[in-house]
Amino acid sequence: MRFQIVIYFYMPELKPNESIPCWSPGERPRERLLDAGVTALSDAELLAVLLGSGTRGETALALARRILGNAGGSLSGLERISVEGLRSFSGVGPAKAAAIAAALEVARRLANGPGLKRIRIRESADAFRMLQPVLARLDHEEFWVLYLNNANGVLSRFQLSKGGLTGTLVDVRLLLRKALELHAVSLVLAHNHPSGNLQPSKADRQITRKIEKAARSMDIRVLDHLILGGTAYFSFADEQLL
Repeated sequence: MRFQIVIYFYMPELKPNESIPCWSPGERPRERLLDAGVTALSDAELLAVLLGSGTRGETALALARRILGNAGGSLSGLERISVEGLRSFSGVGPAKAAAIAAALEVARRLANGPGLKRIRIRESADAFRMLQPVLARLDHEEFWVLYLNNANGVLSRFQLSKGGLTGTLVDVRLLLRKALELHAVSLVLAHNHPSGNLQPSKADRQITRKIEKAARSMDIRVLDHLILGGTAYFSFADEQLL
């Protein structure tokens, strides 16, 4: 007589929206944050903490990586995605999209908060670090101004205008009115080139000269004009064009 031995293996079913505590130790960004600190987490892990859960067959970390892959590979690329765009990702509902949008807005407001006055612009690289988060990865042109006090401390980081793919209008009167309201003594101008070509156009040179001349009449100095694209920039001051 032959006996047949059948061995059953129990395979737990992957549940939809599986929570972070159920993940394997290697995929617990929330625990890593608490153990090692927030700076130890990658962009994908930080986003996974915001998401909180994934979908059937996909952890929140995998979902975060998928979203970042469609946002240029970094958190800064998320700024170009609307709430509706976030909801278009499978596994991202209204609550998750809202959490991501809120986190990005908190970061923007902190960057524009009272702490700006403690930041001094000593060289073009200082201005670039302040402007890169808002300008570097946009798919349209925007014109921003840093208003500075007599110690080159930043009084305000102000969006002057927002345009299309190839340009944006600059209202010099509005720019100077804001400077007078803030009692600014100097300015740093900045705009982005979505194409990635950092060379100033003829129009860029003309508007720089126009603003510089108008500001000088009010004893306000234009210290620099930056053109940003991705992780690089062009400085009018560094190139002795001011």
